[in-house]
Amino acid sequence: MQNCLVAQSGGPTAAINASLAGVIRGVKESAAYDKVYGSLNGILGILEQHMIDLSETICTEELLQGLTHTPAMYLGSCRFKLPDYRDDDSPYSFIFKQFERLNIGAFFYIGGNDSMDTVLKLSEYGTAIGSKVRIVGIPKTIDNDLMITDHTPGFGSAAKYIASSLLEIAHDTFIYAVKSVTIVEIMGRDAGWLTAASALARNEYNTAPHLIYLPETNFDKDEFLSDVTRLLEKQNNVIVAVSEGIHDAAGTYISCGESIEDTFGHSQLSGVGKALEYLIKDNISVKTRSVEINVLQRCAAHLASETDLSEAFVSGQKAVTFAEAGISGSMVVMKRTGDAPYTIEYEHAAIKAIANEAKKIPREWINASGNDVTQPLIDYLTPLIQGEPTIPFKNGIPCYLDVSHLLSGIGY
Repeated sequence: MQNCLVAQSGGPTAAINASLAGVIRGVKESAAYDKVYGSLNGILGILEQHMIDLSETICTEELLQGLTHTPAMYLGSCRFKLPDYRDDDSPYSFIFKQFERLNIGAFFYIGGNDSMDTVLKLSEYGTAIGSKVRIVGIPKTIDNDLMITDHTPGFGSAAKYIASSLLEIAHDTFIYAVKSVTIVEIMGRDAGWLTAASALARNEYNTAPHLIYLPETNFDKDEFLSDVTRLLEKQNNVIVAVSEGIHDAAGTYISCGESIEDTFGHSQLSGVGKALEYLIKDNISVKTRSVEINVLQRCAAHLASETDLSEAFVSGQKAVTFAEAGISGSMVVMKRTGDAPYTIEYEHAAIKAIANEAKKIPREWINASGNDVTQPLIDYLTPLIQGEPTIPFKNGIPCYLDVSHLLSGIGY
């Protein structure tokens, strides 16, 4: 029997460890694979030979369940971009030698867009050298911007946290009988799925957020000021949800400072909340503040979606099943088959159609003015935040798995 290797990459989520738990369960139940190794800090763990035996580390059902509810990444992460193997194949040669050394028959990479770029490159190199190692991507990103799949594990829990936070911000804001504007900045460089989820905060008494601005439409400062002024004429408080990646018609980001690029060439943005706060203060005489929902939305396991965790776990299991069936160069995807009741099916899709692409919100799911979302988007989002997992607490705080192994640098 051969072994498996799994790694995690990119930004953390409340559900990525559930996918890892699904892989471990899948290998335990497999008739084709024996051990499952974990690479610490993504692909770098293979290059630096920092790997652990997950079959020994997560060896009980209690530990497996604990892993499922632990946020961030049990195996650690990286943002490392492999070169084109036609220009430099040295890291690829080393990686596949490690596969051979550990008798690896399948490699699973859990991550988002940049991680799927790694899956694509490893798959292409494997094909070029005639390797039989199956390379399978497992989706993960709070941004929900991976192509083909209906949605991505990690997004539902982040959406639940954002909607809950907006409702609580509304309660905080409504207590003051004074005119005010609150700008809530939410992650989303190219796609506005997370910011759109703020609309789920609305209920029978709360209409906030009153304005929603997404990267899928152009942002006009004069129209924004007009929108805010119009609402202030009718109500005391205006709460605005805005994606960090909003831009004007020329494509210029609305930001307080210059953006920088990461190793994958993506702009690292910040400051749109402050930029709009200053814009309001300079043009409208009203109390204004900005709030940035940053890393908190990524790992709020105490407010995770049970639907999200369950789907993440099954995605990990399905990756093992697909590898057993000979599938490689692909990613696990979810296909929605029903809304009432909500149902999905798990399939796989070629990684070439997914890597380095970004799925945006359909324009028809945004209102004509570009300052709110429409009912079809609400219908799409609502099932993804359902259910509350049972998480153990100790001394008043959640109990998560020990991750001190990430600090040791010891491995196979």
